[in-house]
Amino acid sequence: MADLELVKKLREETGISLNDCKNALDEAGNDIEKAKEVLKKRGQAVAQKKVDREVGAGIIDTYIHSTKRLGVMIELACETDFVARGDDFANLGHEICLQIASMKPSFVKEEDVPEEVMQKERAIFEAQAEEMNKPKEIMDGIINGKLEKYKKGICLLSQPWVKDNTKTIHELVNETIAKTGENIVIKRFTMYEF
Repeated sequence: MADLELVKKLREETGISLNDCKNALDEAGNDIEKAKEVLKKRGQAVAQKKVDREVGAGIIDTYIHSTKRLGVMIELACETDFVARGDDFANLGHEICLQIASMKPSFVKEEDVPEEVMQKERAIFEAQAEEMNKPKEIMDGIINGKLEKYKKGICLLSQPWVKDNTKTIHELVNETIAKTGENIVIKRFTMYEF
């Protein structure tokens, strides 16, 4: 049986319901770190189930840097107005705006990257690899690794979260999906810099 203080602490740290926190602690043998992992896995499973659900509500969120030389605007969608007006959803929107302002991604997800962009980068990496005078198999591995790293760097959902680099923006969105019980989609974003 889960310790009440641990349940309370896990609830405060994750924002997940008391019942889910209690069940996760029971499953993890009252180990709070293991319980967080259990909740994380459940959150990803919940998010996967909701991925095909229609998102018809949402918000437009913005961030303007204090210097007034950088601004971000995102369209963040969810299923209902109730969730769109909630604090968890608003906080997610704000965190995503800050992420975009600091990391300057070009695309929402990896599937959005045009093939021409990847081919152009591949040509650059191939030219760099030729200078190394390595066997072709090793060069191919280096090039593919650099391309993967490049793609993750320019795609918002693949980027490590600036406030906690142990999780990606995709995982941050999944945590909010688990809390709200609704599908959440970053539709698009734009950034202006002077």
